[in-house]
Amino acid sequence: VQLQASGGGTVQTGESLRLSCQSSGPIPGNDARGWFRQAPGKEREFVGVIGWKGDATGYGDSVKGRFAISRDSAKNTVYLQMNSLKPEDTGVYYCAAGAYSGSFVATEDYVYWGQGTLVTVSS
Repeated sequence: VQLQASGGGTVQTGESLRLSCQSSGPIPGNDARGWFRQAPGKEREFVGVIGWKGDATGYGDSVKGRFAISRDSAKNTVYLQMNSLKPEDTGVYYCAAGAYSGSFVATEDYVYWGQGTLVTVSS
């Protein structure tokens, strides 16, 4: 199974972007899907997670209230809607899948990873 993230780009402060992450096929079990990001010179940071039913979500403190995750299981796709973007949101955004236990905020909880899509927010 491969994950393909898309939708990154360059925007101005305050604008919005929507990222998509599609899996090439079904992922075994009822897994949670997550988004992480990594800024230059920094560690990969948890952004958000969505449960397998799509009715439970969680977010990192820095994006809470601005970002929203959704999933379309029929399309094997997870979305990250990013609003009110700030320059500190700049980084490579990675989608992840195959989390079945744990806190769901750690990279080790996920089995599958996408290649990342770059988001740049200019001031």
